[in-house]
Amino acid sequence: MFVLLMLFLFKYIDDLIGKGFEWYIILELMAYASMTNVAMALPLSVLLSSIMTYGSLGENYELVAIKSAGISLTRAMYPMMVVVTLLSIGAFIFSDYMLPIANFKYYSLLYDVRQQKTAFLISEGIFNNSVPGYSIRVQKKDKDGQTLHGVMIYQKPENSNEMTVTKAKEALMYRTPDDLFLVLKLKDGIRYEESAPQGSFNTRQRFTRLRFATSEQKFDLGGFKLKRTDANGWRNTIQMMNLKQLTHFQDSSIRKLSSETSTNYSLLTPYIRYFSVPKKPTVSLDSLKPVAAKPIKGILLETALTNALNEANSVHESLRTLGERYKEESKNIRRFSIEYQKKFTFSAACLALFLVGAPLGAIIRKGGLGLPLVVSVIFFLIYYIIGTIGEKSVKEGSVSPIVGMWMAIAVLTPIGIFLSYKAANDSVLFDIESYKRFFNKVLKTKKPGAMQPPH
Repeated sequence: MFVLLMLFLFKYIDDLIGKGFEWYIILELMAYASMTNVAMALPLSVLLSSIMTYGSLGENYELVAIKSAGISLTRAMYPMMVVVTLLSIGAFIFSDYMLPIANFKYYSLLYDVRQQKTAFLISEGIFNNSVPGYSIRVQKKDKDGQTLHGVMIYQKPENSNEMTVTKAKEALMYRTPDDLFLVLKLKDGIRYEESAPQGSFNTRQRFTRLRFATSEQKFDLGGFKLKRTDANGWRNTIQMMNLKQLTHFQDSSIRKLSSETSTNYSLLTPYIRYFSVPKKPTVSLDSLKPVAAKPIKGILLETALTNALNEANSVHESLRTLGERYKEESKNIRRFSIEYQKKFTFSAACLALFLVGAPLGAIIRKGGLGLPLVVSVIFFLIYYIIGTIGEKSVKEGSVSPIVGMWMAIAVLTPIGIFLSYKAANDSVLFDIESYKRFFNKVLKTKKPGAMQPPH
């Protein structure tokens, strides 16, 4: 979880730093992010912990003692299997009840954080454009951070051609007690104002110059405070739904798609004018006799072809619009199916990775965070890559949701059964010394036709 939180900070560090957030806002966001990362952290934790546990038992010859007491490795794994099963049931409950709420809180807060403006800061020697409509430049700042020298303020309101420039030799900067305004108390300065023509009759522009000994300039800081948007708009997002809601919205989308498909013919009928096929023939087909068609020539032929082309283009455009709508609705249905299957694959992944990790730890016989960490990362990458490929295939409609979302579990489960068989039979599948002995034995064999030494 720590590694995943670091990835979260690296990804959104630019949206968090320099915006003046309170410390509890960042902690709240990290707490929600950690809850959303449980779906990835928990299976990896089960895999790593099982490899470390049984690897440590094998390294200290405790598995040998267990087997010498007449207890098989499969029987020794029963207690941990019960614990992991209970953990998988808890993971399913978490994914169905708590994860939608965590996603709802996380994405709504992250959206507000990313929309927040950068904190109001004044740096030396550059124009600061944090406040809309203002551009402030300060030549020098004292160490106290409040006394400014060589202040220049450009003011141009939005949707207006009027320009105001204020210069002051010195200024004192402070905030109001409620932090709603930033006040610059200017000293010994001059103000230039340009006003646009007033109306269509008075086309003259006016330029005003005003000198002052002291003056105050206020800047509204309301836009720099975190504003929470209405989070109810996020409730219909797929990640914020439980199984009951996913089933309801998926069924509604399927019914909507079916009704739209059945009405497509009625929508296209007005565009087809040159022929129509009745549902039931009004006369017997046997009584109809072929009639020789009269050829169309000249202007009539050109007009008929033009009208037919226009009708074909209209039908094609209508079909294209209906097809895009059908694809979008089908894609939404597949998204509901993906999120529905994730509720179950999350729990099944914990069982499958434990089935891989426990016998793997008994085979490699190494505890700690060295080799078990490397092996667990390799197997987790296999699980993650296969799961990602399956999910993308489902989104594109290449495979069914059940096949795509359970593809990684279907691949890892036979591997876990094979490793369990090897561990139960004291296999040396990952014993480096056995491989060294094998290659040394192969290299020491005599080559065909080699000269025999004399006896």
